This record gives sequence, structure tokens and C-alpha cells, in this order.
Amino acid sequence: MELWQIEERYRAHRPTLQGARGEYAVLVPLVRRDDGLHLLYEVRASSLRSQPGEVCFPGGRMEPGETPVGCALRETGEELGLSAGIQVISPLDYLIRGTGIVYPILAAVTESAISDLRLNTDEVADIFTVSLSWLRENPPEIYRYTWRPHPGDFPYEAAGVSSDYPWSPLEVEVPVYRGLPHPLWGMTARITARLIEQLYEKEDS
Repeated sequence: MELWQIEERYRAHRPTLQGARGEYAVLVPLVRRDDGLHLLYEVRASSLRSQPGEVCFPGGRMEPGETPVGCALRETGEELGLSAGIQVISPLDYLIRGTGIVYPILAAVTESAISDLRLNTDEVADIFTVSLSWLRENPPEIYRYTWRPHPGDFPYEAAGVSSDYPWSPLEVEVPVYRGLPHPLWGMTARITARLIEQLYEKEDS
């Protein structure tokens, strides 16, 4: 292989998580209410095989060639019947979910668009909003856990290491918000907490 061929191969390359088995995107919708800006959340339908009844933002798996923004908007349309009245503000910090990567997209949604929502009941059981001011005044509780690998039949000899190799444990933080209409925890809570931190970090410092 020649250098020019390598350059050509990487010309349009978009870096992503090495070994990722999937890429996902979610819309983080801001809605104006009488008491200020709110975040809009979904409650997943109880009939879903994955995470039934849990709180999330609208979103899902990216299709081949799709951008995170395109995916977030498409999934929001499919889940909430919302296709107009959305103003994309900015990508937020992405997250690692298992062997995949999740791209949150912050957007503003008009009040008129919210009044015309048509929930896809196969996927969405309910929606609710929480004000930014409440989220700022009521930060989540953070629970920390250690996940230790159990490599089992790992070929230590072939790798040139001893069988008592000190595998590094994985430290996991799980945020949990209390006092809301539905439990808010895990990845959706992480996106929420990070957004609030970024929005108010200068005011709170």
C-alpha cells in the first residue's frame, strides 16, 4: 500500500469509539413554560424489551451514513410526532454506553410544537418536563460502584503475563434524581447533570 492510498482512505474518516458496536443519538429538548425553561423527558413503554418504563430522551440507533443530529431529529419525529418547531443549539458531551457511543443534541422546541405532540404508544408511555431551576437546586445523588473484570480463560502465556495479572477495575458513577414524577437515573441523569453543570458553572463558582 502506498502513502497516497492511506491518505485517501482517511480523507473522510470521522473518528469514533474503537470497537464500537453501535452509535446512538438523543435529542435533549428545551421547552419554555410559564416558570422558565424545562427539559422534556419520555417514559418508555412497558412493552419494550429494552429498559421498559424508564425515563429517557427521544433518540435511538444511528443508521448508516446518518449524522447524530439527523438521527436525533428522525427518532424524535418517530417517537413524539415532532418534526417542526425544533431549533438545534449544540452537540453536548458524548457518552460511552457499553460498547457504543451516545451523542446528545441540545435543541429548543417551540410551545406550539409541544401542543401538537403525537406519542408513538408502542415506544412512549408518557412525557413530562422538569424546570432547569429545579434541576439546578436539586442535584442528583451519586452512587459509585466498582466493576472488576473476570477474564476467565484469558491466554496469559500467549500475552506474556502471569495469571495473577492485576486487571484494572472500572469505576462507575450512577446519578439518581429524587422527587420527580418518574425515576430519573443512569445515562439520562448523567446527560441532565452535565448540562446543568455547564449551564451554571460560572454562576455557581
